Amino acid sequence: MSELIGSKESREEKKRILKELLKRIHEGEDMEKLKQEFLDVLRSTSPLEIPVIEQELVKEGISPHDIARMCDIHVDLFRESVAGSLDIDDIPEGHPLHTYYLENKEIVKDAEMLNLYARSLKDTESEEGKRRVLEVIKNLVNGMRMIGYTHYNKEEMLLFPYLERRGLTAVPTVLWTKHDDVRFEIRALAGFVSEAERELTDENIDKVVKHAQKTASDVIDIVFREENILYPTVKVLLEPGEWYAIKLEEDSIGHYKVKPKDWKPEGVKPIYPHEVKKGISLDDIMNLPQHILQTVKGLATGDLTPDTSEIKRDGDIELHEGYMLPKEIDALFRTLPFDITFIDADDRVRFFSGGHRIFARNKTILGRKVELCHPPKSVHIVKKILKAFKEGKKDVAEFWIPFAGRFIHIRYFPVRGENGEYLGTVEVVQDITDIKKLEGEKRLLDWKD
Repeated sequence: MSELIGSKESREEKKRILKELLKRIHEGEDMEKLKQEFLDVLRSTSPLEIPVIEQELVKEGISPHDIARMCDIHVDLFRESVAGSLDIDDIPEGHPLHTYYLENKEIVKDAEMLNLYARSLKDTESEEGKRRVLEVIKNLVNGMRMIGYTHYNKEEMLLFPYLERRGLTAVPTVLWTKHDDVRFEIRALAGFVSEAERELTDENIDKVVKHAQKTASDVIDIVFREENILYPTVKVLLEPGEWYAIKLEEDSIGHYKVKPKDWKPEGVKPIYPHEVKKGISLDDIMNLPQHILQTVKGLATGDLTPDTSEIKRDGDIELHEGYMLPKEIDALFRTLPFDITFIDADDRVRFFSGGHRIFARNKTILGRKVELCHPPKSVHIVKKILKAFKEGKKDVAEFWIPFAGRFIHIRYFPVRGENGEYLGTVEVVQDITDIKKLEGEKRLLDWKD
């Protein structure tokens, strides 16, 4: 990305023009009017270049607050300054791709502000001033954690499967790696900020500044990759039904600082990745921007192999969220690290999981009334719980007890159908003795064979 950052002479001229813009912003001139008047210089200033200029302006006494307002104008023009990017106005509001663009606007703004305040921290001399700036950075970093949980997670879980189904795995793999890098950097930066708040040393301040600037740069780099490569690609490849499926699922993950409008394409049903039957056609290839063809090796030569596997197999039972063979269901229940017992709407025991069990069960319990499975002294409580579940007054009843030197968590949940009708109750019993002892973290990458 270094080629996008202009020369020192170029920056000096842009800095002079932007200082005039900032002065007029400070004087309260209309933002839309200023946007049009300074269109050329703002369009020619990349999101990687403007933080450099901002840092120089801060040194000259320009208020971070005023620079933040200039960020708003610049972000509005950001997509126009990126070669090959799409026009957001061509995408319906509420469409997932429209939402991704809106989120990127907020992401770029936060990254620029992080870079700006990091530089301000370095240039602030008083201890009180440094602590104030650190507080601002901490709030920014805590907010930016949600980029990974929302924006990146939506792409990884909802969007990437459609590319992978078509055999296009390179772009998702690279971007996911970049996403994880940024997640780690934000988490590490939060730690550096906390350390600097505890001990306000020059070394700790330098760590915050260095890592904040790198994090901001890497966040913006991902935006470039998304808007230059990912979004133009999926705009060409995905059909309305596929976007509709993404739309139906996206609220379960959430959004980064935006609230998208409703959107539903007319006359189509949702198409999930496992329902996609085709790869990338010649027409698709011809409609992709040239720089994408150069980025995705194998695309132009037809070397991509689509995933044509069928999700539903002979003998599968169709569940609410997928398909499983009866033997898989049975093995699954026997593998779970907790035990389950299901009581039907008539209060009779219909099922209990085998394998790992804390409280013994045997087949003589099947078909038995649940109140007869408990000591007489507690039957009235069992009946009260079931009555509350059936009347919709409660959604859980939980208890915990010591048992055989272990600590056991017992929960009851009402099982309801799609229309809310009561179907029965499930008991979940789990040994949480070792879970209670966990501290710190152990991540997937920490696993050793």
